[in-house]
Amino acid sequence: MDPLIAAWEVGEFLSSHGIRYAIIGGLAVQIWGEPRLTIDADLTISAPLDDDSSPLVSLITGQFSSRVADPYKFTQQTRMILITASNGVDVDISLALPGYEDEMFARTVEVELQSGRSIRLCSAEDLIIHKAIAGRPQDTIDIQGVIYRQGDKLNIIAIRAWLGQFSDILENREILARFEKLWIEYQSSPTGA
Repeated sequence: MDPLIAAWEVGEFLSSHGIRYAIIGGLAVQIWGEPRLTIDADLTISAPLDDDSSPLVSLITGQFSSRVADPYKFTQQTRMILITASNGVDVDISLALPGYEDEMFARTVEVELQSGRSIRLCSAEDLIIHKAIAGRPQDTIDIQGVIYRQGDKLNIIAIRAWLGQFSDILENREILARFEKLWIEYQSSPTGA
């Protein structure tokens, strides 16, 4: 699958430079939720909040083509680096938020694609957290799929704690409510009962 190969290529590059990463987004949904078509790869990487991200942007865009004219300005404004892997697949790299990132990277899971090729995948809980913050209609569907596939294996306390913090920081109560509504639906369904 082209997005998986792109994720592996970028992940290998990041790892070779000592940069922690995790696959998030549609590729993580393939493992933790209801599989769906995805045409790109989404990663999050370890990056300090206050430091100048120019060296990091230079390193990554020195290896992979940037999809924006001014990647430095774009990263400064959005905490995103948009690149294209060598196979032509778009890769969106988000700079993780300090504090949360340490726990998230500690929970990553290594998934072997084929002999000698593996990727680092965010946990099911962290996928839910990322999706609840993003809040698009597809994210809600993805959260529901993860809840129904993972069910009681999920660490609900951790999910609620982080979503509560992000709701406060971003002053958006909908972030936590988005998850709670889906969790209540699951709990009241025959599957979750």
